[in-house]
Amino acid sequence: MIEGECRIRPRYGEVDQMGYVYHANYVDYCHFARTELMRSFGINDKVLEENGIMMPVIEMNLKYKKPVGYDDEVRIITSIHNMPDTRMKFDFRFENSKGETVCLAKTTVVFVDSKNRKPKRVPAMISEALQSRILQGQDF
Repeated sequence: MIEGECRIRPRYGEVDQMGYVYHANYVDYCHFARTELMRSFGINDKVLEENGIMMPVIEMNLKYKKPVGYDDEVRIITSIHNMPDTRMKFDFRFENSKGETVCLAKTTVVFVDSKNRKPKRVPAMISEALQSRILQGQDF
């Protein structure tokens, strides 16, 4: 398993009338957390675009456990459990400042060639980056 973490503080405009983070904002938080995990091994959206790679989300599931309010610090633990082939799966665990799980999420992305818009196998730059993380001690 490869794992990373990041933290966010919901902004005022991200909460609903009840004072809780509006549910759809968790989709953005997952994208942010996935991007930060990929960035930790040298790959970001700009690098992907420059190499003709797109990673559209084809599946997403969220399970809300507890509400989060404005400016509450949230820790997002993002993990990859398997080496990708044409798809890559991410798991997310959102924790509040007490360490309580507030949301669980899963996303699946597919690797797509930006020119012909067809699925492709995992790009070498991604598999090599994942392999280097495994060699550094994080394992599947």
